[in-house]
Amino acid sequence: MRSLKLTVVGGGSSYTPELLEGIINNQNVLNVSEIWLVDVEEGKEKLSIIADLSKRMVKKAKYSIKVFETFDRKEAIKDADYIITQIRVGQLTMRRHDEYISIKHGVIGQETTGAGGFMKALRTIPVLLDICRDIEELAPNAWLLNFTNPAGIITEAILKHSHVKVIGLCNNPINYYKKFANTYNVGVDDVSIHFTGINHLIWITGLYIKGQSKIHDILMGQSDSYEAKNIPDFGWDIEFLQSLGAVPCGYHKYYYQTDRILDEQLEEYQHNETRADKVQKIEKELFEVYQNPELQEKPKALEQRGGAYYSEAAINLILSIHRNSRDVHTLNVQNNGTIKCLPDDVSIEVNCVVESHQITPLQVGDVSPQIRGLLQNVKAYEELTVDAAVYGDKGLAHQALTLHPLVPTAERAKNILDEMLQMNTNFLPQFNEHSHEGDNYL
Repeated sequence: MRSLKLTVVGGGSSYTPELLEGIINNQNVLNVSEIWLVDVEEGKEKLSIIADLSKRMVKKAKYSIKVFETFDRKEAIKDADYIITQIRVGQLTMRRHDEYISIKHGVIGQETTGAGGFMKALRTIPVLLDICRDIEELAPNAWLLNFTNPAGIITEAILKHSHVKVIGLCNNPINYYKKFANTYNVGVDDVSIHFTGINHLIWITGLYIKGQSKIHDILMGQSDSYEAKNIPDFGWDIEFLQSLGAVPCGYHKYYYQTDRILDEQLEEYQHNETRADKVQKIEKELFEVYQNPELQEKPKALEQRGGAYYSEAAINLILSIHRNSRDVHTLNVQNNGTIKCLPDDVSIEVNCVVESHQITPLQVGDVSPQIRGLLQNVKAYEELTVDAAVYGDKGLAHQALTLHPLVPTAERAKNILDEMLQMNTNFLPQFNEHSHEGDNYL
């Protein structure tokens, strides 16, 4: 059996031990011979800690997997079979600035949604596209599994501006499968869910347990849905769900319950206790645990980080590609007519059939106006954000942020954009004023 080389770009991430656990648990099928953990110099300490823990985990499992740590991205990518990207440009420091600037201007601060996600995308897209150029040159047959947030926007940028075989992944869908399997006391394979939408904006339009429809259990308030640890749990108004005719994911609360979430964030902001502050604290505690030379497995505390089962989603996908098993996964892929109301070239998050040579989305077709209105609005914002990031166009950046439902006015968008661009000067070479003299910045 041919051995595999797997590369993790952003290998110093706190999530990496969960990925290692997944590889180890499936090594008898995957036969991974090399795991390359690559990061930037600024993450040197974290990369070293993660690499040491990874080696201890492999040693405990008694597998002959070689774990490499490096800052040489090209060496790590060369001849890789699978490449996972989980980077954070500007690290947690810039995430905190994204949240605080947003909340200061009276809008929701969140790392994937609204002004915060917008700024993260502007920083991240050029870096990912640069990584993709390395992949095109050094590992043209590799599959790229992108976990970097905002995953849908990043995946769309790669689909539009590279030739890499990219798939966007999120842990949200797999958590729904596990939640409903637990609710109905069945195996995960007995659960079938129909998803419609884009990353962090998906609706459940069908839920089946052993072939029997159960979506009305939720719409009627007889059962609850999965809630991510990083999103406030305010519950749903049952009459609203019934008229919506679908189950929204947790991230919809930023749109459907904006006032309540913003009030909570403003209070957290006053006490320096936003989600970014909490994540920094969790990260610090995790890496203290990771440094323990006796630790040889993924610690339970990692689940508090907000990415539970992320590695399981990644490893299950790699297994399906590797085996050519034609399993169904919920993925971020190019639309190509799958959702009729969206352009063909954009990224969507839907169920797909996975084969070793291609990923085929399952037809969704028409969607209700209740879904279509918000979906088209946010997708248009994402399209403009990709263009703004790629071309360094401040006018498009202003239009994108103005269009987002969580930013109320063009004036507010301009003020937020001005402050964010100034704060991120070192990360935004594409917005160099002298390179874009023709741009109109409204």
